Amino acid sequence: MLSGKSILITGGTGSLGKELTKTILAKWPDVKRLVIYSRDEQKQFQMAQEYPAHKYPNIRFFIGDVRDLERLTRAFNGIDYVIHAAAMKHVHIAEYNPDECVKTNINGAENVIKAALASDVTNVVALSTDKACAPINLYGATKLASDKLFVAANNIRGTKDIRFSVVRYGNVMASNGSVIPFFKKRKEEGVLPITDPQMTRFNISLADGVKMVLHALEEAWGGEIFVPKIPSYRITDIAQAIGPECEHKIVGIRPGEKIHEEMITSSDSFTTYDLGKYYVILPQIPVWKLDAYIKHFNAELVTPGFSYSSGDNENFLTVEELRTLIDTHC
Repeated sequence: MLSGKSILITGGTGSLGKELTKTILAKWPDVKRLVIYSRDEQKQFQMAQEYPAHKYPNIRFFIGDVRDLERLTRAFNGIDYVIHAAAMKHVHIAEYNPDECVKTNINGAENVIKAALASDVTNVVALSTDKACAPINLYGATKLASDKLFVAANNIRGTKDIRFSVVRYGNVMASNGSVIPFFKKRKEEGVLPITDPQMTRFNISLADGVKMVLHALEEAWGGEIFVPKIPSYRITDIAQAIGPECEHKIVGIRPGEKIHEEMITSSDSFTTYDLGKYYVILPQIPVWKLDAYIKHFNAELVTPGFSYSSGDNENFLTVEELRTLIDTHC
């Protein structure tokens, strides 16, 4: 799929960007060019040590911010596929710095779309989050706006051969800033802070997140929001898996946090289809024939009123399963 292609990853020095880089270079060593685009020069410097130019002549490191349309447009020159992973992601930091979150997550999304339409890019996959579904915090609201922008971008592509799609998933296990590395660090102090004992979250591994992005790159027709079928966990079970001997101290939820996360609301059910491994939320006005899409993917419309929440999930990870996953992936 990616052989001979040029790919750019915004936010490419983040957890998923690094996993994407490793996977792409392993599966498609003959990619024409893989561009790592991010504004963090230190992370770029460190990542470049892992991929020295003499061993990986097809990888490029490009300093730039998604807020900078001119820089993005230059970076997209000669690129076939774009994976948009750059975002401001910490809920409480976004609550305190709302204008900065808007500039990166909404204005940055607009810039990615404009740069892609001004170049010869043929496929853009944007990363979303469960917090974009029925958002109660600014981070989720900006990512919902971003999702809407990428879905609607298919309506303004004109005659250009380009598709925009979105992948939405829950907490990525062991990613930067996530609960598992946080708990492992706090374990040394003997106290694990529990926000709320009822709290649940979806869980996906970095490897499965990468598979989902690659699936969207290959299969998207344009305008879809792909949602994986993944397990949930209870925050108390994570604490038990990591530090059973620690004090589990209830500290209360932080600004903008939910007790449970959703990825599909009941309002989405009227355009949500089951594809087997994934759900997909289709645009209300697709730019292709809906009947053809349903037939091609053997897609089945979900029951009206269907919703997908981490608290109501049929699949919950046990403490032992969590412990095994943590030992394996973290």
